[in-house]
Amino acid sequence: MTPHPIAPSYSEGLSDLQSSYRSTCRMLQKAQETTVVRGDRELINGMISDVQFAIDWMQTGKCPGNRRGIERRAAYQREKLMDPSQMQTYIEQQHHVAPSSVITEQQRHRLEHALSHLSSRERECYELHYGMCYSFQEIASLLVLKKGTVQYYLQTAQKKIHSVK
Repeated sequence: MTPHPIAPSYSEGLSDLQSSYRSTCRMLQKAQETTVVRGDRELINGMISDVQFAIDWMQTGKCPGNRRGIERRAAYQREKLMDPSQMQTYIEQQHHVAPSSVITEQQRHRLEHALSHLSSRERECYELHYGMCYSFQEIASLLVLKKGTVQYYLQTAQKKIHSVK
């Protein structure tokens, strides 16, 4: 997948901005070399650090120093775990049972048995869609997946659950 081309006026403006920041940085470094007062030197060091930070951000397009963006965090840092009891409504609808406010122990075991055959991703998507009534797009946003991937996980989860019956 090729990145979207940047408008020429934007890229020209960005290169002009970067060059002005570089010249400012050089000017601050010269001022730092000639300064003898300690307080002034610390202030100029802070200014150089800030300007260098802005230059790095413009060059890379992301916050300098961050090794991992929010979209690349580990699963336990970005996902919410769901309790299997939230699937109660879905199981009751599938078996045409009148909805109740309490799930029985037998229903809980059936639910846990069916869900135990799913991978962790399939289970998350399945619980969010059928238990919490999230749309494919909402699940994709929450789990940082594509909408088609969510649909694929739900289809494979359905097949696995039907094969368990």
